[in-house]
Amino acid sequence: MRRKVLDVAEEAFQARGYHASSLGDLMAAAGVSGGALHHHFPTKKALALAVIEERVAAAVEETWIAPVKTAASAREGVRAVFEAVAAELEQQGFVRGCPLNNLAHELSLADPDFRAALAGIFAAWRQAIADKITADQQAGREQGTDPQRFAALAVATYSGAMSMAKTAQDATVLHDCLAALGEA
Repeated sequence: MRRKVLDVAEEAFQARGYHASSLGDLMAAAGVSGGALHHHFPTKKALALAVIEERVAAAVEETWIAPVKTAASAREGVRAVFEAVAAELEQQGFVRGCPLNNLAHELSLADPDFRAALAGIFAAWRQAIADKITADQQAGREQGTDPQRFAALAVATYSGAMSMAKTAQDATVLHDCLAALGEA
């Protein structure tokens, strides 16, 4: 039941946002009573923090961190992620945006606990890319690249591109940004 509530909340927060998703709507969509919901998540904030910590962090790990870690190089990992996400969005035919970005835009100023949870995911994402650049440097590549700056550039570029793609409902900007990142 907990997983079902998380599934419904994750989908609702991505599609409509946290503030536009009422507990009543979430309970109805999950087919659970208020008591059952509150047994697992005493507040809407607790539910949102669980979505952030369990679902959004896992999505960043799966979509970004793991592919970059296993890539032949940081740049190849970043390129592969941009290409995979763009292809998925083009096949899907619509862009909801990045779940992390969507919640960060909506919740970062709303509550310090939300801000800390979201910032932690961004930090882990950046660190994974920086660590891969450092590994590349130890292998004799990327000698002129500052690992932290490249990581910030990659994350910021992707985040901005996803916001633009969502607004335009077109993934082309991901390809444009990827091409420019290759030149950086």
